[in-house]
Amino acid sequence: MPLAKTLNRTVPTAAPDSPGTRERGGGIARYASAFRTPKGIAGAVLLLLLVVVAVLAPVLAPGGYDVQTRDALTGPSAAHLLGTDEFGRDILARTAYALRTDLSLILTAVPVSMVLGTLIGLSGYVSRRLGSATQRALDITLGFPGLILGIMIVLVLGAGWLALFLAIVIAGLPGFGRLARAGLLAQQQREYVLASRVIGVRRSQVLTRHILPNVIDPILAQATVFMVVAIFIEAGLSIVGLGISPPNPSLGAMLNVGARYVDSLPFYVIGPGLVLLVLALAFTLLSDALNEAANRK
Repeated sequence: MPLAKTLNRTVPTAAPDSPGTRERGGGIARYASAFRTPKGIAGAVLLLLLVVVAVLAPVLAPGGYDVQTRDALTGPSAAHLLGTDEFGRDILARTAYALRTDLSLILTAVPVSMVLGTLIGLSGYVSRRLGSATQRALDITLGFPGLILGIMIVLVLGAGWLALFLAIVIAGLPGFGRLARAGLLAQQQREYVLASRVIGVRRSQVLTRHILPNVIDPILAQATVFMVVAIFIEAGLSIVGLGISPPNPSLGAMLNVGARYVDSLPFYVIGPGLVLLVLALAFTLLSDALNEAANRK
């Protein structure tokens, strides 16, 4: 009898391992392997170079982005490699600070959107009614294109960094939330999840140890894809005059103004436009690399 009691006490102490818990270390190695592929290396190098330029913008242009001179709308020269704008400001210096603005938006808004969207998608594990209600709300949000949603937010809050931040966060919620909910519904019926609940493992532990590790792959891939979308949300709103308020620079705002002088000063558009394309290319390459690494699971 004592032996039987001992066995009964020891059985529930450990939940069955899911593929996510057994391969957690392997998952980290798999993500790291994405940066050893040609796409991962190229994307990481491009992004690192852009981040270095953005961080060193005050060093590269110690006078700042709003230093005005009498040499307005001049072409490339030794003093101004991309020329000057309509106020005599150095276009290269403003492009570096504009990149700084765009990266600050993307690298803060997208992770916040990913975390919130994932929590919303997994809320169905706490309550079915809550999960259904949040999904209906995400479906409504999905009906508004990111640019239209951003315009509505800007009209309420006014143009600026905060409005763009909220527009990107809200625009990303449906994608992350639907991915998380789809993963939740698929994992809930797996044997290791059912067994964990039968032996009395707490719901929070089942969620964090068994469900979340198995839905994180598509969410991370979606995050890098959405960073590209976020770039064009900022650019689109700035091009129509609803982005960063002047004189603060952003890549979209510079394209908006530079389009007026594209005939006389094409570098006004070429500089910011090229940086915008390289930034989008870097995140696209990283997204492909992470997606391929996840598919090798």
